[in-house]
Amino acid sequence: MGNEQEFQELLQQIGLDREEICQRLDFLDWGHADIKRLGSHGRALQPAHARFLDHLYQRLGDFPATAAVLGNPATVTRLKHSQSDYYQRLWHGPHDHDYVLNRLRIGWVHQKIGVDLKWYLGAYRLYLQEMLDGLLGEHPASACFASLLKAVFFDIGLALDTYSAAQRKALENSEARFARALRGANDGLWDWHIDHDQLYLSERWADMLELHRDQLGSGSAGWFARVHPDDLGGLRRAIEAHLQGATASLHHEYRIRRQDGSYLWVLVRGVAEQVAPGQRRMAGSQSDISQRRAAQEQLQHAARHDPLTGLANRTRLDELLRQVAQRSRRPGAREAALLFIDLDRFKLINDSLGHQIGDRVLVEVARRLGHCLRPGDHLIRFGGDEFVVLLDDLAHIADAERVAQRMLDSLLPPLQVQAHQLVVSISIGIAALSEENAGLDSLQAADLALYRAKAAGKAQFARYSAELQSQAQHQLELQGALSRALDRGEFSLVYQPICQLDREQPYLVAVEALLRWQHDGQEVSPLEFIPCLEESGAILAVGAWVLRQACIQVRHWQLAGQQQLRCSVNLSSRQLLQADFAARVADILRETGLPPASLVLEITESQLMEDSAQTLACLRELASLGIQLALDDFGTGYSSLGYLKRFPLHILKVDKSFIGAAPEDNDSRVISRAIIGLGISLGLQVVAEGVERIEHLEFLRAEGCRLAQGYWFSRPRPPAELERLFSGEDCFEGLWCLLESPRHVVPTPSEPLATRAMP
Repeated sequence: MGNEQEFQELLQQIGLDREEICQRLDFLDWGHADIKRLGSHGRALQPAHARFLDHLYQRLGDFPATAAVLGNPATVTRLKHSQSDYYQRLWHGPHDHDYVLNRLRIGWVHQKIGVDLKWYLGAYRLYLQEMLDGLLGEHPASACFASLLKAVFFDIGLALDTYSAAQRKALENSEARFARALRGANDGLWDWHIDHDQLYLSERWADMLELHRDQLGSGSAGWFARVHPDDLGGLRRAIEAHLQGATASLHHEYRIRRQDGSYLWVLVRGVAEQVAPGQRRMAGSQSDISQRRAAQEQLQHAARHDPLTGLANRTRLDELLRQVAQRSRRPGAREAALLFIDLDRFKLINDSLGHQIGDRVLVEVARRLGHCLRPGDHLIRFGGDEFVVLLDDLAHIADAERVAQRMLDSLLPPLQVQAHQLVVSISIGIAALSEENAGLDSLQAADLALYRAKAAGKAQFARYSAELQSQAQHQLELQGALSRALDRGEFSLVYQPICQLDREQPYLVAVEALLRWQHDGQEVSPLEFIPCLEESGAILAVGAWVLRQACIQVRHWQLAGQQQLRCSVNLSSRQLLQADFAARVADILRETGLPPASLVLEITESQLMEDSAQTLACLRELASLGIQLALDDFGTGYSSLGYLKRFPLHILKVDKSFIGAAPEDNDSRVISRAIIGLGISLGLQVVAEGVERIEHLEFLRAEGCRLAQGYWFSRPRPPAELERLFSGEDCFEGLWCLLESPRHVVPTPSEPLATRAMP
């Protein structure tokens, strides 16, 4: 910094403006008379000035401190000449702004060269004494006034010492407080004269980087050269924004390189000001925020990653999808795809082995899936037992199918989890991110494909197509219509006869109530709308309606003459899980008057596979009411004998797929014979489904099966049409006439095997 600039800054700090100067002169009673008197005597005192200068420098040479400042005779001569000019101005004026500025400059120069204030005051005391002698000569008062000057200037020196000491003390206290604050804040300080590119950095600033101040230089280049390349542009923009007035202060976080090459996260704060026209300075502090940034990054990592598997989570997936979308808009971008993955029957593992084993399974599955990916691909835990894979930079979408197959293959070897060896499979839906997907986002598209893979039998992959979306839209519309169907009276029941075969002609002993839906003048297949009812939960209300309507109808037929007629109604898993379901059924029987033994409730193998305590308790409660329980579609699932022993069953129904293929297909004939024989040996009634030909009927009679249903006897009929069979007005498809059931009392079904086995 130049001396002139330093002096200008000092003038600003003094603040000696015109008003202040006038105030000081007023207090001294300074006026034109004073100027006139000084001017009239000034010329006569020129000899006195010469004597004074000789006397002054003689006295200054007597003291080592001042003698060192004077230097050589040439310096003394120059100083005498300068002072002589000053005294002429003092006596003759003018005492204007230039005069004040010159005196301030002289004082500043004396301070810079080390002239202490006491020598300054002593010189003025000597000067006044010499001038007094020049004016008054040997006047008696002259010696007295000289003594007074000595005393007064001594006192002035003491007073100025007090002022100076107090100011120094205040400054020291302020500096001490500032130093303590800095030690507490552990911040480094910096002061940058921007236009001269002169940068001051404190020791603490350099210590943060394990450097010495002299290693950083005196300009900003040493600072900016250590800023991380990725952060330098941001720092410069933040500084420029503040200098342009866009921000109230500089406040920016960035990384800066240490001596060992590692990077430190710091927060720089600063404020700029205009110190002079065209002169800008910025100063502030810099804090080490590495620990805070590390904690933030840890929190950000936790917020974007799954704590169990360590994989990215849905939040991170959203970020990755945005990045892929941005890259896909660039020229030459390659294909990208999403794989939506779901573990098959994972709930069974959790329910049977516990969530701790389930968690270990998820971790091992995540590990195996991760090994199937390329560097740059991403595996995300979407939630529960669902995963998502993001494949980027694919040459062709078919590559995604190859990755999916690798994943399926990776899970073929059983998982060893603690003492359990588990076979786990997955289903995968694939969607290309580059496809428009007709209004669906990629996750929805992959999810639809996953649904197709599961519906196709699990442990496979399926790829999204527009057809899937159309089906999903149809499903959505179907669910909306189903939610209003019951209130609109769109549901109805049809009844299919169940016939006994132990006579020459079959005769009706029971009916199975089947739900039908007429929507917009068209009949919707039960295969289409029943799963929708199950999924939405509407099956509870609809199932209760079906049960009540069937009981009312069958009781009406019993009162009309078909006293032994029974009614079969299919149950949903959701109904069995209702805590008060048995009580609800009992209320319906009581309200409709249907005897409990006339009601058969059908359940499927898949419902028993869940083997929940609630299902078992509900079935036992229903059986205790006297209600008959039938196991439907036996042979199509696991066909476990444990079901027949554990649950209170009365009736076993052979699936129509076996009966339809028998007797021509040897395997179907053997399976059907085994199921019929098993049911009979266990004391259960056996009902064969799907009887459509005379050969089916002959086969069943030969095997001793007493009950059957199918199109050979009758298709499902509305109540009014079925009543024509009761009256003999119609026959089974024109082939077999119906024998009236009142003349043939149906034996009471034997006690269920499970009940007999119970203590």
